Amino acid sequence: MMNPLRLLQLLKLLDVTRLQDNDDQRQMTDWLAQLPVTPAPVAALCVYPEFLAEARAHITQSNETVALATVVNFPTGDQPLSTVLADIATARQASATEIDCVLPYQTLLSGKETEVAQFLAAVREASQGLCLKIIIESGELLTAQQITKASELVIDSGAEFIKTSTGKVPVGVTLEAAKIILTSIAAADRSVGFKASGGVKTVEQALEIVSLYEQVTGKTAQSEGLRIGASTLLTELCQQLASE
Repeated sequence: MMNPLRLLQLLKLLDVTRLQDNDDQRQMTDWLAQLPVTPAPVAALCVYPEFLAEARAHITQSNETVALATVVNFPTGDQPLSTVLADIATARQASATEIDCVLPYQTLLSGKETEVAQFLAAVREASQGLCLKIIIESGELLTAQQITKASELVIDSGAEFIKTSTGKVPVGVTLEAAKIILTSIAAADRSVGFKASGGVKTVEQALEIVSLYEQVTGKTAQSEGLRIGASTLLTELCQQLASE
């Protein structure tokens, strides 16, 4: 039997995500309408920039305090900085409250750490007042040292969260990568959040991440410090909550 309090805790950590490449407005509206009614609000809805209006309308109609997230420099992390900054400004105007931005990880892999740091500084400046999550695409980083370096660059930039993955490459979040990132977070001289995404498909997987977060950081998992990005998890979680 699952602990219902633990399940409810997990529900409040979810960034419920819809990043289907071929969606149109009707499909997005249908998906939003089919989201299950939850016993407590999730942390955020995360959608492509072109669907922010539909997602904001859904949140308003639901009368819930749910953050509205979108993605930039997504998924390849190789867009010009000017494009990324313009996309952040557009997302802000469309009432996004959180920005999930892909770190230029290929630049990092080529050893250009200063260039990556400059990119992150500009993105942080452009997203002042918004919650900034930086996706390091941990599954594309080849060594523990590279994951640590990416994490340290994000911490130094002032971003609120380190996020593992886009969900668009073969390897999403792993417990090994999560532990490396969380170890960097635990050693930071400020509070930094962790977002696990890419392949979190079951309640059991998500609870493993919650437990790992609490073990490594010594903190109780709350949405200010931990998010779970998932596209299919919500239905299963609500079913389990209803059965407890």
